[in-house]
Amino acid sequence: MADPVPAAVPVHKPRRVWLRVLLIAVLAIATAVFFLLRWGGELLVSSDQLPGHVDAAVVLQGSMVGEFARVAGAVRLLQQDIPAQAALSVPARSYWGASVPEAARAYLERTYGPQIAGRFVFCETGPGVDSTREEAEALLPCIRQHGWRSIVIVTSDYHSRRAAFLWRSIVRKSGLPAQLWIDGVSDPEYSARGWWRKRIWAKTWYDEFGKAIWEEVFRFK
Repeated sequence: MADPVPAAVPVHKPRRVWLRVLLIAVLAIATAVFFLLRWGGELLVSSDQLPGHVDAAVVLQGSMVGEFARVAGAVRLLQQDIPAQAALSVPARSYWGASVPEAARAYLERTYGPQIAGRFVFCETGPGVDSTREEAEALLPCIRQHGWRSIVIVTSDYHSRRAAFLWRSIVRKSGLPAQLWIDGVSDPEYSARGWWRKRIWAKTWYDEFGKAIWEEVFRFK
């Protein structure tokens, strides 16, 4: 006589629920990671369509590589005759006591010629400036002094969204009657497409994304 076939043991209902929840969570995380890798780099980028003419293009400070890219972006605008002038944000002195404006002027003349270099002015910031917010506040007196009412802020593309938020907030609170546009230029230290493919790109993304979150959570009202 054959042994009786044992009855199937039913799966406990709460176990099925937890398996379903786990599956949904895994799919949600996988989808979020996919979208972050595919489009996350563009979260940092926000460039405006520029008008035909503005009073000045203001180049923000950055790393050595980033600064060269930003200056080149401002020069392109000058060559298109969009700004009447370009302003370079610089500290007055380097770590070694050398004059930064003098060194910057020599670099501009050597790289772009005296005609382009002559359209640059220098807005000096203090030695304690170490953030985009502090730099914007330090540059307002220079902007007022020159009477600029329409300004393009030139910075790296990965820095453009945060710079746009900070600059517009600070200009509005200062009462400065100026229109503002953001021009994010391509920077060798970052690529919005495939930002995770190189260490420097990923480091730039993590640093900038963290700063953007900090500003959103702890920004001054």
